[in-house]
Amino acid sequence: MSTPANAPWLIVGLGNPGPEYAMNRHNVGFMVADLLAERIGGKFKRAGKAQAQVLEGRIGPPGPANRRVVLAKPMSYMNLSGGPVNALRDFYKVPLANIVAVHDELDIDYGILRLKLGGGDNGHNGLKSMTKAMGPDYHRVRFGIGRPPGRMQVADFVLKDFASAERKELHYFVDRAADAVECVVIEGLERAQSSYNS
Repeated sequence: MSTPANAPWLIVGLGNPGPEYAMNRHNVGFMVADLLAERIGGKFKRAGKAQAQVLEGRIGPPGPANRRVVLAKPMSYMNLSGGPVNALRDFYKVPLANIVAVHDELDIDYGILRLKLGGGDNGHNGLKSMTKAMGPDYHRVRFGIGRPPGRMQVADFVLKDFASAERKELHYFVDRAADAVECVVIEGLERAQSSYNS
């Protein structure tokens, strides 16, 4: 299904609100959204009725590749992300194929990126909620966090902060994920996959 060239993009960083979650592995989507906001040069503000923080702006070079984007951080907690995202999608008239979810991924090694359109949720509650609300056919930028060590429960692992060794490279990996999001929006998924599916 083709989407109008001037339709906006909705870039959703998935995470949990509140300072106690800020550096959790589960919040890497928020980290990427914050960096994109910095690049656009704006600040997040509360969206009207949707339970989310949003920032409207543009990314890409001047000319036909320049894209109107809405950055969003749902403020509903991860497992209820679908409601706010769907409300924003309706409000901004965003085609489903113009939505990009940025999220942590257990089955990929730390710092590795995998980009795709559609697919399952792989047990990720944020994706599960989004798919339930809208169907699965949105883009995903999957940020590898690896599997928990030993017998640690998955829920404990994702709600822990990145380890100090991981934090040394975190800024670099978040920066790369933000580049990947921009590439999806400006140049399309195939080009982004060939550059960033490491």
